[in-house]
Amino acid sequence: MNQQHNCDVLIIGSGAAGLSLALHLAKSSDVIVLSKSAVSEGSTMYAQGGIAAVFDESDSIASHVEDTLVAGAGLCDEAIVNYTASNAKKCLQWLIQQGVAFDKEEDQQGEDSYHLTREGGHSHRRILHAADATGHAIQTTLVDRVKEHNRIRVFERYNAIDLIRKKETDKACIGAYIWNRNTEKVESIFAHKTILATGGASKVYQYTSNPDIASGDGVAMAWRAGCRVANMEFNQFHPTCLFHPKAGNFLLTEALRGEGAILRRPDGSRFMPSFDERAELAPRDIVARAIDFEMKRLGADCMYLDISHKTPEFIKQHFPTIYEKTQSLGIDITKQPMPVVPAAHYTCGGVIVNQQGLTDIKNLYAIGEVTYTGLHGANRLASNSLLECLVFAHAAALDIENSIPPNQQYLTLPDWDESRVTDSDEEVVIQHNWHELRLFMWDYVGIVRTTKRLERALHRVELLQREIQDYYQNFKVSNNLLELRNLVQVAELIIRSAMERKESRGLHYTLDYPDQLAQALPTILKPSVHPQH
Repeated sequence: MNQQHNCDVLIIGSGAAGLSLALHLAKSSDVIVLSKSAVSEGSTMYAQGGIAAVFDESDSIASHVEDTLVAGAGLCDEAIVNYTASNAKKCLQWLIQQGVAFDKEEDQQGEDSYHLTREGGHSHRRILHAADATGHAIQTTLVDRVKEHNRIRVFERYNAIDLIRKKETDKACIGAYIWNRNTEKVESIFAHKTILATGGASKVYQYTSNPDIASGDGVAMAWRAGCRVANMEFNQFHPTCLFHPKAGNFLLTEALRGEGAILRRPDGSRFMPSFDERAELAPRDIVARAIDFEMKRLGADCMYLDISHKTPEFIKQHFPTIYEKTQSLGIDITKQPMPVVPAAHYTCGGVIVNQQGLTDIKNLYAIGEVTYTGLHGANRLASNSLLECLVFAHAAALDIENSIPPNQQYLTLPDWDESRVTDSDEEVVIQHNWHELRLFMWDYVGIVRTTKRLERALHRVELLQREIQDYYQNFKVSNNLLELRNLVQVAELIIRSAMERKESRGLHYTLDYPDQLAQALPTILKPSVHPQH
């Protein structure tokens, strides 16, 4: 018999979305937050740029909406964009109340005001930031607040395996099976409400700016449970990941270009004005494709990002994290350019939810990068990602607070059956499949696509799925096996979505269909199999 935990609300994921929701709900509910690694790990921790919101009197919500719609290339849900932009300042003020210290400067009247930076696709300065480590400031602050709450339990080093649904007519979600990485045992959690806040799926690609835990777990679990997904073909490749053998997945924030950094070829010549009149401040998809094009045209390993024309004092003040990191690698950015390559960065599609974060399944919510809300369309506008986490955490909290009746009974969940599985002595199978998946996704389903490449990728992923499913049925679970199972499922959804889109729009660019269709429609996939219970 596996150990069962009980709570009012189970939140799977411990980034900005999950922790914000936990803090909103802890006033009235008992909450469990499931964290796959340490609670401080995750994509939020590594976000550099900031959060978009209208704080400047010369700016407007209408302008923020328009910039988002333009970046989204006709595929945004305008009502959702309006809702998000309209609630941005309120949610940022809540975050400030929690203790996040955004950078300030002295205004013309000699009073302190927030220092607002500008990023690609934005028509105004509207990015609140904490130097160039905004995500770190947000994550550490939220973790501190969560630890102060006696109604929030944080389970660190736990993987969610699958959602559990009732077998009665309503088939509502009633919790999840989880794998305790500390004891290597399967346990379960009963919850009246379950929320997926698991982040994106960029680990499906060989080169990514994301931490290792971004393995598409929430999308895969929701799909297996019977949820629809949308727009999975729109994977945002950040144009400027630091290209260095010891840099890992270190990102060079878009705020560098917002403050005047220039992209150069290896010979020092500038190239972005040839691709777009906005040059370095064009949306990310255009900049990433331009870098990819120049690298392939020249046979170059990388391009270069140069901010050395700014004063050393300016660079060290605004980009201390980047300055220290590059210095440690022998690059002095006050005097020389930084080598850069595009890397998978953000998953614009995901689990379909409504304005309250509710999925197709009763009592199952999703918030943050795991979702398709309609905010991002075919391309995410810079610094709208953390904003989406905060706005939809608040929206979901309002809905959940009013929907858990008092004195609800906890149900006994069915036991996890591992009576027919054994320990694996072939971990190399997982490692081999892992590398093969990420390599062919990069080569065939990357920044530039073709129908032939997608067909090859689908053939490969179907073979992998059969092999991994056989492995999953015969051997005890492990972290790598669970992540690989989810990544292969997400890879299939990305490929099938890309094959359905017979046009080039936003982040999806295919040589076989280079033009846009007259009508922009989301790509919606529906599970064809009966959902598991």
